Amino acid sequence: MNNREIIVVDDNSSMRLGMVESLRRDGYVVREFDKGSDALAAFRQRTAPVVITDLKMNPITGLDVLREIKQLSPQTEIMVVSAFGTVDTAVEAMQLGAADFMTKPFSAEELRFRVGRLCEKIDNAKALAKLQEEYTVLQHEVFKPYEKMIGQSTLLRQVFELVERVAQEDSTVLIEGESGTGKELIARALHQRSRRKDRPFIKVNCGSLADSLLESELFGHEKGAFTGAVKRKKGRFELADGGTLFLDEIGDISATMQVKLLRALQEKEFERVGGEETISVNVRIISATHRSLTQMVQQEKFREDLFYRLRVIPIQLPPLRERKEDIPLLATHFLNELSGSRHETPKKISSEGMNLLTQYFWPGNIRELQNLMERLWVISDSGEIDEAMIAQHLSGSTGRVAGKFDHLPLEQALEAFEKTMILQAMKKTGQVKNQAAKLLGIPASSLYYKLEKYGLL
Repeated sequence: MNNREIIVVDDNSSMRLGMVESLRRDGYVVREFDKGSDALAAFRQRTAPVVITDLKMNPITGLDVLREIKQLSPQTEIMVVSAFGTVDTAVEAMQLGAADFMTKPFSAEELRFRVGRLCEKIDNAKALAKLQEEYTVLQHEVFKPYEKMIGQSTLLRQVFELVERVAQEDSTVLIEGESGTGKELIARALHQRSRRKDRPFIKVNCGSLADSLLESELFGHEKGAFTGAVKRKKGRFELADGGTLFLDEIGDISATMQVKLLRALQEKEFERVGGEETISVNVRIISATHRSLTQMVQQEKFREDLFYRLRVIPIQLPPLRERKEDIPLLATHFLNELSGSRHETPKKISSEGMNLLTQYFWPGNIRELQNLMERLWVISDSGEIDEAMIAQHLSGSTGRVAGKFDHLPLEQALEAFEKTMILQAMKKTGQVKNQAAKLLGIPASSLYYKLEKYGLL
């Protein structure tokens, strides 16, 4: 679409020719028509950024032209001209989307000035769109490591911003958060944004190995160090040299391993199991836990000195129930991902179903939501997943509760489901209403209302 192209439609030949000649002298490419129907037919074939139309034409009026062009091309700027200009007709034209209204007769200078103003408006809109596109690209680049972490909530953005600030440092980081909140993704983002990004990122799950195996995994072993050690093996510390070592579920290691790990962190050296050679490495330590290490220190279940070594920079990942605005984005993303991988038409969630998802507690966080979306995608035989299906298949204790109400009409089943969840939350929090409201992810005022509604006060 030529930015300097204009369509002029007016059944008054002398007026039309005057406008066309004036605009062409100013460098515009002009297509002229004496009928609204011909102008619309031409516009459908090739649009134009600016259209000037007379108001009083038959059988298709200028307002008819205005309506259809705005439907075909909302970005096209339209100026209506008329010898019968009134406030009412001008207002009507503006309400239909006209950018300007000019009363005949008018000078060539005024016409060129008005058209120039419309073209400037178009140029500014295009420049703004380009800037917004560039901003989107830059924003995508800034948060590229988080492309698998879907969300726009304030809490998640704060995590991203903190990662950006500390990624370039070598400080030890402790990522805390419930299971399924994306701790490993944040650890990988820290590594990818660091100066060590071209070096190894090595992970070890500390909670899945017994002490003897964990020690060998971390520090390696010499041939013959124990039964089955048929050759020398490098540990994860050595493999991560120059890069990042991610210690997942650090809160699960034993007191004995805490001592050995503390020494490796303090001295930056260790010996392989069964070996005497002291090995020095340069690694950045990132650890993660779903436990509260602060409470474990208070309970003397975790060494205080190791705790402070690990928690130089803490990053707290919010549970899904605290970032409810991200739930629709995540649910839609998982469904689209499933449809894309199977080359099938995407499925969507009804508005009532999405509301139920945002009210659910999500003890398993993002992992639970992802698993639920896969289950619903597989079993749903229609393009829309509704509220009843979601209520029936929510996992965990609330999922089992939902199954108890299958025989009830939907409205009664949902009320019974909600009442049961409230009772469970009140029980878990020792009848402390503010805590129960937080557990349910609703304002305290809403909980008081529901308690009164169900006669639970």
